[in-house]
Amino acid sequence: MAAEDTANGTAPAEAGEPADDESGSVFVSAAARRGTLVRSGALGFALAAVTLLVTAVFPQVTDPAWLRATLRSYGPFTPVVFATVQAVQVVVAPVPGQILAGVAGYLFGTLPGTLYTIVGVVIGSAVVFGASRLYGRPYVERVLTEDTLDRWDRFLDRTGVPGLFVLFLLPTFPDDILCFVAGLSEIDPPTFLALVLFGRGPSFLVIAYAGTQLSDGRLLRTGAVLLGLTILTGAVLFGTDRLIEALETTT
Repeated sequence: MAAEDTANGTAPAEAGEPADDESGSVFVSAAARRGTLVRSGALGFALAAVTLLVTAVFPQVTDPAWLRATLRSYGPFTPVVFATVQAVQVVVAPVPGQILAGVAGYLFGTLPGTLYTIVGVVIGSAVVFGASRLYGRPYVERVLTEDTLDRWDRFLDRTGVPGLFVLFLLPTFPDDILCFVAGLSEIDPPTFLALVLFGRGPSFLVIAYAGTQLSDGRLLRTGAVLLGLTILTGAVLFGTDRLIEALETTT
């Protein structure tokens, strides 16, 4: 767990334990970014293998009509349950929010799925932001590595709201890390929540759309959207340093 936390820019569980130089954040170095791509690819293959196994044993799970009917048995609490899961992932981050956005699109449709995803993400982001503001830097230092915290501290000091908004717009960016750091900044809560809503919303909408197309059996369109997101993800990973430099010099 400690190794996984460090690779994602979070501090090891033991307070005071030194962080690795290269793996303190996904975006600290080119080597860390390459490692992230490798891990992302491995995760994709693992998810594909699990999907094939599950569909072979339980073929009904690939039937959107069956899934929706099953979810309806929970009545009006279904969206609440999903939004809660999305909020929890922001705080503890076991599953990327983008994956859950795709699941929401698959199960609920593009617009409802996007809505439920954003509600959960906004709630989770508010919890992280509030905890950072309430407990201060010592708390955040137990969650993030020192290198990660110092880097994004400097970034927010130089770019402020515009820089944070641009980073929230980027898919696969470590938005949850930024929520911790933003809680230590001078950004007020309403402004922060507006940044989360309007910054993260577009990418969730696109991913939910891909999930909906998959649900409707439009595999070519789904593949095109996912391919575009994959290319954009690679561009973000390898162009992060230049983007941050540009933001710091123009804001």
